[in-house]
Amino acid sequence: MSNVKQDRRVEDDWWAHPIPPNVQFGEGFYCETAQIFRFLRNKKAGAVVLGDYVSCYAGCSFAIGENGCCKVGDFTLLNGALLMADERIEIGSHCLISWNVGIADSDFHPLEPAQRRIDAQAVAPFFKDRPPRPKLRTAPVIISDNVWIGMNAIILKGVTIGENSVVAAGSVVTKNVPPNTVVAGNPAVAVKKFGDEK
Repeated sequence: MSNVKQDRRVEDDWWAHPIPPNVQFGEGFYCETAQIFRFLRNKKAGAVVLGDYVSCYAGCSFAIGENGCCKVGDFTLLNGALLMADERIEIGSHCLISWNVGIADSDFHPLEPAQRRIDAQAVAPFFKDRPPRPKLRTAPVIISDNVWIGMNAIILKGVTIGENSVVAAGSVVTKNVPPNTVVAGNPAVAVKKFGDEK
């Protein structure tokens, strides 16, 4: 059972469009509004794959680039998360992703000042002499099973978060997080290890 009808429209949705055909979802999928897929740019099959009993609430946004993809495991809850993938974001099963969490597999703009100036011109929609965008570096984000990410946390490119870990609210995660670890701060550092309570 799901609140998505056979025509891929969400029951009682205020958004006029159905869930895009290249979004795959399993049994028991809950979607508050199909508007969460409005920034899905990848047109290939399987651009977004959602497991069984995944819940996506209205504040979520799947900002998936032309070559990006996102996979979410069973029983994961996304409550207002922004997922930005130009390559790949993978989220495991039984994860809790809170309000305003940002997960990005790219910086989306160059760091070098001269390249950033070119990029600003390249993305200006009405600039007639638009140059091509500079090449941007991407690195997949992997979030393992049973991870809890608190509100307003940011997970940056190339990060892997180990199973059973917790990212405290407001943290900025720039490096890998081992399994069974609580991290907090900017940049996030380990503040507790599960199993060390003895």
